Amino acid sequence: MKVAYLGPQGTFSEEAAYRYFEGEHVQFVRCDSIPEVIEAVGEHRVDKGIAPLENMMEGTINMTIDSLLSYKNVLIEGEFLLPVSLHLLANENTARSTIQEVWSIPPIFTQSRQYIRRLGARCVNYDSSASAASQVKRSGRTDVAAIGPALLAELYDLHILESNVEDHPDNETRFIVMSREEVNEQQCEKAMFVITPNEEYPGVLSAILNIFSALSINLSWIESRPTARKLGTYRFILESDRNCDFETLNKAITILTTLGHEIRLLGRYDSRQK
Repeated sequence: MKVAYLGPQGTFSEEAAYRYFEGEHVQFVRCDSIPEVIEAVGEHRVDKGIAPLENMMEGTINMTIDSLLSYKNVLIEGEFLLPVSLHLLANENTARSTIQEVWSIPPIFTQSRQYIRRLGARCVNYDSSASAASQVKRSGRTDVAAIGPALLAELYDLHILESNVEDHPDNETRFIVMSREEVNEQQCEKAMFVITPNEEYPGVLSAILNIFSALSINLSWIESRPTARKLGTYRFILESDRNCDFETLNKAITILTTLGHEIRLLGRYDSRQK
Protein backbone atom coordinates (compact mmCIF):
# COMPACT_ATOMS: atom_id res chain seq x y z
CA MET A 1 0.00 0.00 0.00
CA LYS A 2 1.31 3.44 -0.97
CA VAL A 3 0.58 6.40 1.31
CA ALA A 4 1.33 10.04 0.46
CA TYR A 5 2.10 12.74 3.00
CA LEU A 6 3.57 16.23 3.10
CA GLY A 7 7.37 16.15 3.35
CA PRO A 8 10.24 16.62 3.80
CA GLN A 9 11.57 14.22 6.41
CA GLY A 10 11.03 15.28 10.00
CA THR A 11 7.71 17.14 9.60
CA PHE A 12 4.62 16.69 11.75
CA SER A 13 2.88 15.23 8.69
CA GLU A 14 5.49 12.49 8.58
CA GLU A 15 5.02 11.78 12.27
CA ALA A 16 1.24 11.59 11.81
CA ALA A 17 1.61 9.24 8.83
CA TYR A 18 3.99 6.91 10.66
CA ARG A 19 1.83 6.80 13.78
CA TYR A 20 -1.48 6.28 11.98
CA PHE A 21 -0.19 3.45 9.79
CA GLU A 22 2.02 1.90 12.46
CA GLY A 23 2.21 -1.87 12.09
CA GLU A 24 0.95 -1.87 8.50
CA HIS A 25 3.02 -2.70 5.43
CA VAL A 26 3.28 0.74 3.82
CA GLN A 27 5.43 2.43 1.20
CA PHE A 28 5.43 6.12 2.07
CA VAL A 29 5.59 8.78 -0.62
CA ARG A 30 6.69 12.31 0.34
CA CYS A 31 5.04 15.19 -1.51
CA ASP A 32 6.05 18.84 -1.80
CA SER A 33 2.61 20.30 -1.04
CA ILE A 34 -0.80 19.42 0.38
CA PRO A 35 -2.52 19.68 -3.03
CA GLU A 36 0.05 17.19 -4.37
CA VAL A 37 -0.87 14.70 -1.61
CA ILE A 38 -4.56 14.81 -2.52
CA GLU A 39 -3.79 14.85 -6.24
CA ALA A 40 -1.72 11.67 -5.83
CA VAL A 41 -4.75 9.92 -4.29
CA GLY A 42 -7.20 11.24 -6.86
CA GLU A 43 -4.98 10.27 -9.79
CA HIS A 44 -4.38 6.71 -8.52
CA ARG A 45 -0.64 7.22 -7.90
CA VAL A 46 -1.05 6.18 -4.27
CA ASP A 47 -3.68 4.24 -2.34
CA LYS A 48 -4.11 6.67 0.53
CA GLY A 49 -3.02 10.12 1.66
CA ILE A 50 -2.83 11.96 4.97
CA ALA A 51 -2.93 15.75 5.32
CA PRO A 52 -3.45 18.31 8.09
CA LEU A 53 -6.96 19.74 8.24
CA GLU A 54 -7.07 21.86 11.38
CA ASN A 55 -4.82 23.08 14.16
CA MET A 56 -6.17 23.96 17.59
CA MET A 57 -4.61 27.45 17.41
CA GLU A 58 -4.15 28.08 13.69
CA GLY A 59 -7.65 26.95 12.71
CA THR A 60 -8.68 25.35 9.41
CA ILE A 61 -6.09 24.70 6.74
CA ASN A 62 -8.06 25.91 3.74
CA MET A 63 -5.58 24.47 1.25
CA THR A 64 -6.56 20.98 2.40
CA ILE A 65 -10.31 21.61 2.13
CA ASP A 66 -10.05 23.32 -1.27
CA SER A 67 -7.87 20.52 -2.68
CA LEU A 68 -10.23 17.86 -1.34
CA LEU A 69 -13.20 19.54 -3.01
CA SER A 70 -11.36 19.43 -6.34
CA TYR A 71 -11.38 15.62 -6.50
CA LYS A 72 -14.82 13.99 -6.34
CA ASN A 73 -13.31 10.51 -6.14
CA VAL A 74 -11.30 11.28 -2.98
CA LEU A 75 -13.07 10.52 0.31
CA ILE A 76 -12.15 10.86 3.96
CA GLU A 77 -11.83 7.44 5.61
CA GLY A 78 -10.18 8.36 8.91
CA GLU A 79 -9.08 11.09 11.27
CA PHE A 80 -5.96 11.32 13.42
CA LEU A 81 -5.29 13.77 16.26
CA LEU A 82 -1.61 14.50 16.74
CA PRO A 83 -0.36 16.32 19.85
CA VAL A 84 1.98 19.09 18.70
CA SER A 85 5.04 19.82 20.81
CA LEU A 86 7.45 22.50 19.57
CA HIS A 87 11.13 22.86 20.43
CA LEU A 88 13.83 25.50 20.05
CA LEU A 89 16.65 23.93 18.02
CA ALA A 90 20.14 25.42 17.59
CA ASN A 91 23.77 24.67 16.86
CA GLU A 92 26.22 23.71 19.57
CA ASN A 93 27.41 26.58 21.80
CA THR A 94 24.29 28.65 21.05
CA ALA A 95 22.89 30.46 24.09
CA ARG A 96 19.24 31.39 24.35
CA SER A 97 20.20 35.00 25.11
CA THR A 98 22.17 35.36 21.84
CA ILE A 99 19.36 34.30 19.46
CA GLN A 100 18.40 37.10 17.10
CA GLU A 101 16.26 35.12 14.63
CA VAL A 102 14.01 32.06 14.71
CA TRP A 103 13.42 30.11 11.50
CA SER A 104 10.33 28.02 10.75
CA ILE A 105 6.94 28.15 9.00
CA PRO A 106 4.11 30.66 9.66
CA PRO A 107 1.75 28.15 11.38
CA ILE A 108 4.46 27.28 13.90
CA PHE A 109 5.12 30.96 14.54
CA THR A 110 1.40 31.39 15.24
CA GLN A 111 1.45 28.50 17.71
CA SER A 112 4.46 29.94 19.60
CA ARG A 113 3.84 33.69 19.19
CA GLN A 114 4.02 34.54 22.90
CA TYR A 115 7.22 32.57 23.38
CA ILE A 116 8.91 34.27 20.41
CA ARG A 117 7.87 37.67 21.74
CA ARG A 118 9.51 36.88 25.08
CA LEU A 119 12.58 35.65 23.24
CA GLY A 120 12.78 38.97 21.40
CA ALA A 121 13.76 37.33 18.11
CA ARG A 122 12.76 38.07 14.52
CA CYS A 123 10.80 35.43 12.57
CA VAL A 124 12.18 34.20 9.23
CA ASN A 125 9.83 32.08 7.08
CA TYR A 126 10.77 28.77 5.44
CA ASP A 127 8.70 26.31 3.42
CA SER A 128 8.95 23.68 6.19
CA SER A 129 10.31 23.37 9.70
CA ALA A 130 12.66 20.68 8.39
CA SER A 131 14.12 23.10 5.83
CA ALA A 132 14.57 25.70 8.57
CA ALA A 133 16.40 23.23 10.81
CA SER A 134 18.59 22.11 7.93
CA GLN A 135 19.56 25.68 7.14
CA VAL A 136 20.34 26.44 10.80
CA LYS A 137 22.77 23.50 10.82
CA ARG A 138 24.28 24.44 7.49
CA SER A 139 24.79 28.06 8.53
CA GLY A 140 26.80 27.16 11.63
CA ARG A 141 25.51 30.34 13.25
CA THR A 142 24.98 30.69 16.98
CA ASP A 143 22.61 33.66 16.77
CA VAL A 144 19.74 31.78 15.07
CA ALA A 145 17.51 28.85 15.97
CA ALA A 146 14.73 26.81 14.39
CA ILE A 147 11.38 25.87 15.94
CA GLY A 148 9.93 22.48 15.13
CA PRO A 149 9.50 18.83 16.17
CA ALA A 150 12.10 17.21 18.44
CA LEU A 151 12.90 14.71 15.67
CA LEU A 152 14.63 17.49 13.72
CA ALA A 153 17.31 17.76 16.40
CA GLU A 154 18.28 14.16 15.76
CA LEU A 155 18.04 14.44 11.98
CA TYR A 156 20.24 17.53 11.70
CA ASP A 157 22.46 17.14 14.78
CA LEU A 158 21.05 20.17 16.55
CA HIS A 159 20.65 20.84 20.26
CA ILE A 160 17.28 21.34 21.93
CA LEU A 161 17.73 24.60 23.80
CA GLU A 162 14.20 24.61 25.15
CA SER A 163 11.29 22.19 24.91
CA ASN A 164 7.53 22.73 24.68
CA VAL A 165 7.70 26.33 23.46
CA GLU A 166 4.12 26.21 22.10
CA ASP A 167 1.87 28.78 23.76
CA HIS A 168 -0.74 26.17 24.74
CA PRO A 169 0.30 22.78 26.17
CA ASP A 170 -2.77 21.02 24.72
CA ASN A 171 -1.90 22.09 21.18
CA GLU A 172 -2.80 19.46 18.57
CA THR A 173 -3.37 19.13 14.85
CA ARG A 174 -6.17 17.16 13.20
CA PHE A 175 -5.20 15.11 10.14
CA ILE A 176 -7.53 13.44 7.68
CA VAL A 177 -6.79 10.15 5.95
CA MET A 178 -8.09 9.90 2.40
CA SER A 179 -8.65 7.17 -0.15
CA ARG A 180 -10.90 6.52 -3.13
CA GLU A 181 -13.20 4.12 -1.26
CA GLU A 182 -16.13 5.02 0.97
CA VAL A 183 -16.22 3.47 4.43
CA ASN A 184 -18.99 0.85 4.38
CA GLU A 185 -19.65 0.57 8.11
CA GLN A 186 -23.16 1.64 9.05
CA GLN A 187 -21.98 3.34 12.23
CA CYS A 188 -19.14 5.85 12.22
CA GLU A 189 -18.21 8.53 14.72
CA LYS A 190 -18.24 11.34 12.17
CA ALA A 191 -19.37 12.38 8.71
CA MET A 192 -18.40 15.37 6.60
CA PHE A 193 -20.26 16.85 3.66
CA VAL A 194 -20.28 19.98 1.53
CA ILE A 195 -23.51 21.80 0.72
CA THR A 196 -23.82 24.30 -2.12
CA PRO A 197 -27.11 26.26 -1.77
CA ASN A 198 -29.38 26.34 -4.81
CA GLU A 199 -29.49 30.12 -4.49
CA GLU A 200 -28.29 32.90 -2.21
CA TYR A 201 -30.96 34.44 0.01
CA PRO A 202 -31.12 35.78 3.58
CA GLY A 203 -31.21 32.92 6.05
CA VAL A 204 -30.16 30.15 3.67
CA LEU A 205 -27.57 28.76 6.10
CA SER A 206 -30.06 28.94 8.97
CA ALA A 207 -32.62 27.01 6.91
CA ILE A 208 -30.04 24.31 6.15
CA LEU A 209 -28.98 24.03 9.79
CA ASN A 210 -32.62 23.73 10.90
CA ILE A 211 -32.89 20.47 8.95
CA PHE A 212 -30.01 18.93 10.90
CA SER A 213 -31.45 20.23 14.15
CA ALA A 214 -34.87 18.73 13.39
CA LEU A 215 -33.22 15.34 12.80
CA SER A 216 -31.16 15.66 16.01
CA ILE A 217 -27.89 15.61 14.07
CA ASN A 218 -25.17 17.35 16.07
CA LEU A 219 -22.83 19.48 13.97
CA SER A 220 -19.39 19.94 15.48
CA TRP A 221 -17.69 21.89 12.69
CA ILE A 222 -18.89 24.40 10.08
CA GLU A 223 -16.77 26.16 7.47
CA SER A 224 -17.62 28.28 4.43
CA ARG A 225 -15.61 28.39 1.22
CA PRO A 226 -16.16 30.38 -2.01
CA THR A 227 -17.95 28.52 -4.79
CA ALA A 228 -15.62 30.06 -7.39
CA ARG A 229 -18.73 30.72 -9.49
CA LYS A 230 -19.51 34.27 -8.46
CA LEU A 231 -18.08 36.69 -5.90
CA GLY A 232 -20.03 36.51 -2.64
CA THR A 233 -21.39 32.97 -3.14
CA TYR A 234 -20.34 30.26 -0.72
CA ARG A 235 -20.65 26.59 -0.02
CA PHE A 236 -20.66 25.12 3.47
CA ILE A 237 -18.59 22.26 4.83
CA LEU A 238 -20.32 20.56 7.77
CA GLU A 239 -19.18 17.79 10.09
CA SER A 240 -21.49 15.70 12.25
CA ASP A 241 -20.49 13.72 15.31
CA ARG A 242 -22.06 11.80 18.20
CA ASN A 243 -22.43 8.65 16.12
CA CYS A 244 -24.95 9.92 13.61
CA ASP A 245 -26.49 6.77 12.13
CA PHE A 246 -26.45 6.02 8.42
CA GLU A 247 -30.24 6.17 7.99
CA THR A 248 -30.62 9.60 9.62
CA LEU A 249 -27.74 11.01 7.62
CA ASN A 250 -29.27 9.77 4.38
CA LYS A 251 -32.59 11.35 5.37
CA ALA A 252 -30.89 14.75 5.76
CA ILE A 253 -29.21 14.35 2.38
CA THR A 254 -32.54 13.44 0.74
CA ILE A 255 -34.33 16.48 2.22
CA LEU A 256 -31.57 18.89 1.20
CA THR A 257 -31.47 17.46 -2.32
CA THR A 258 -35.27 17.74 -2.61
CA LEU A 259 -35.00 21.42 -1.68
CA GLY A 260 -32.62 21.90 -4.59
CA HIS A 261 -29.35 22.16 -2.68
CA GLU A 262 -26.28 20.39 -4.01
CA ILE A 263 -24.83 18.08 -1.37
CA ARG A 264 -21.79 15.84 -1.53
CA LEU A 265 -20.65 13.42 1.15
CA LEU A 266 -16.91 13.86 1.77
CA GLY A 267 -16.61 10.80 3.96
CA ARG A 268 -17.68 8.84 7.03
CA TYR A 269 -14.96 7.97 9.51
CA ASP A 270 -13.75 7.36 13.04
CA SER A 271 -11.22 9.40 15.00
CA ARG A 272 -7.94 8.01 16.26
CA GLN A 273 -5.27 9.42 18.57
CA LYS A 274 -1.90 7.95 19.52
